[in-house]
Amino acid sequence: MNTISKSKLKAHMLEIFRKIQESGEALIVTDHNNPVLIISPYKEKYSVNDVFDPYKGKVTYTEDITSPTKDEWDIS
Repeated sequence: MNTISKSKLKAHMLEIFRKIQESGEALIVTDHNNPVLIISPYKEKYSVNDVFDPYKGKVTYTEDITSPTKDEWDIS
């Protein structure tokens, strides 16, 4: 991930924002070489239905999905 100082960010903010928007990459802002902020492009969040609807009716369960799994994890 790229970094930039606060002073350089202040001087070139609009240009830097455009680059972040175009590239989709986040940028770490530093103050005296210490990271203080992350600037990242906005990403649209999807609903659960948007993510899982394509898989409805296509998943097969071979066991009861509500049964405990502690035996598989060696938990007493």
